[in-house]
Amino acid sequence: MDGYNPYRITKEGIDWEVLDAEDPWSNIGYWGDHQIIYLLKFLEWSERFEPGQLAANLSREIYSYANVPYRIGDTQTLFDNPKDTVTFDADLHARIEFLTTQIGSDGKLLLDTDREVYLVNLTEKLLVPLLSKLSNWVVDGGIWLNTQRPEWNDANNAIVGNGLSMVTLYYMHRYVVFMQQLFNHAPEKVRLSEEVAHWLRDTSDVLERAWGDVKRNRVTRQTKHKLLTELVEAASQYRHAVYGQGGFSGKTLVNKTEIESLLETSRLLLHSSTLHNLREDGLFNAYNVVGYNAETLESYPLYPMLEGQVAALSSGALSPEQAVSLLDKLFASAIYRDDQQSFMLYPDRQLAGFVRRNGMDAEAVRKSPLLWDMVQRKDKRIVIKDADGTFHFNAAFENAGVLKSALETVRADYPHIVDEEFSHVLDIYESVFNHREFTGRSGTMFGYEGLGCIYWHMVSKLLLAVQEAYFASWQANPDSKETKALAAHYYRVRDGIGFNKTPEAYGAFPTDPYSHTPKHAGAQQPGMTGR
Repeated sequence: MDGYNPYRITKEGIDWEVLDAEDPWSNIGYWGDHQIIYLLKFLEWSERFEPGQLAANLSREIYSYANVPYRIGDTQTLFDNPKDTVTFDADLHARIEFLTTQIGSDGKLLLDTDREVYLVNLTEKLLVPLLSKLSNWVVDGGIWLNTQRPEWNDANNAIVGNGLSMVTLYYMHRYVVFMQQLFNHAPEKVRLSEEVAHWLRDTSDVLERAWGDVKRNRVTRQTKHKLLTELVEAASQYRHAVYGQGGFSGKTLVNKTEIESLLETSRLLLHSSTLHNLREDGLFNAYNVVGYNAETLESYPLYPMLEGQVAALSSGALSPEQAVSLLDKLFASAIYRDDQQSFMLYPDRQLAGFVRRNGMDAEAVRKSPLLWDMVQRKDKRIVIKDADGTFHFNAAFENAGVLKSALETVRADYPHIVDEEFSHVLDIYESVFNHREFTGRSGTMFGYEGLGCIYWHMVSKLLLAVQEAYFASWQANPDSKETKALAAHYYRVRDGIGFNKTPEAYGAFPTDPYSHTPKHAGAQQPGMTGR
């Protein structure tokens, strides 16, 4: 109901992750971009092979909801701690487990008051995941990753809460364009669940205002905060209603024009955000990170990633000229590995040595009245000075939350220090560690989607994205220089894939599928995630 997917579907029906007090690795939450792009690929294939079937299903009530016992928090919860936003409803989980013993796997689906599966049409099933993503949209920043999971690459786990996904946004553009084409054949009125219809209208109102600000170039940090808050609140009110009721209150007729208006406004905003994320190096941002306070919000770019280029190429938002330029820049970028004639997930980089971490020079400490006063008093609760004169934060501080608690205990002993100075110490801490931009093992390890690593799954997606761009250009003008350039890029990407290599170059038998190639060895980890 909340617009996300359960973990998987097995022979026993819908499945989700369960918190286990005995298992420190157990976790819950919702993943991101695959839900949009993989669903869309299936929809596109369906339209190719069974034209008209999807349009017929826009009004046929034959689709169900998984009754996942997760509860995403309200607006305040999401803003207060976006890394901890989902609770597990153990009572609902237990009721569902009991129900499945009585009626089978249908017990894991959303039921009506007669214990029959609650059914809706394809229109609603396509709108709900779109609305859930739009409800976390930051102007020119991406889709806020606040459901405790990253996207496909769990090497980016640490980006959760701070991350804004441009990858999902690029795919949403393609999704919306497809929906617009599909709704050309929709009936003039369609039935939606009451709460979904209300969510649709609330979201449309906010996005209309957003488009007015964007096209008049009136977007400020305050505007971004206000728009995101209103979108998050619209989704929060929707969830509050359906969680509280355990489902929907009924259905209502919605005019096709209302849906078309939402789609067109979304398309314009998604296209604008796409173009705003073209970097100075000619690549596109894959992720940004968000920073906000009570009134303002801003997004900051991370380093480029291959998946961002794949998603931008696949978005349908780029012209053939823009696609060629992107691929030219990609081959010339630090993502390209010349020894493998292929692409890493992200540029390789040198990491700071252990003893260089958690260090501040004396000048930084001297500029803080609190820290300098504590140093003068030999109070080592917050910072210490080593034999070389370098200052370090207390090694017991795991994160800013621990530091904040420590500052509260210190406050009583320094009554002359103003409140703003305590906040300033937190800012210094962030400048030293830059936790906000920490992505996870993708920024610290060397194999398994780490530094210097080629991930063949993503290279294969790149090949497909270049092929799609080629055919789009070919349909527009088969003889254009862009069409020919895209064909050349396609074969250049293809030449880097294993089956074109010798065993010596590939580091494995060339036609066997492998997941990745780290920089210190040949192809590793046999498995179909490769290509």
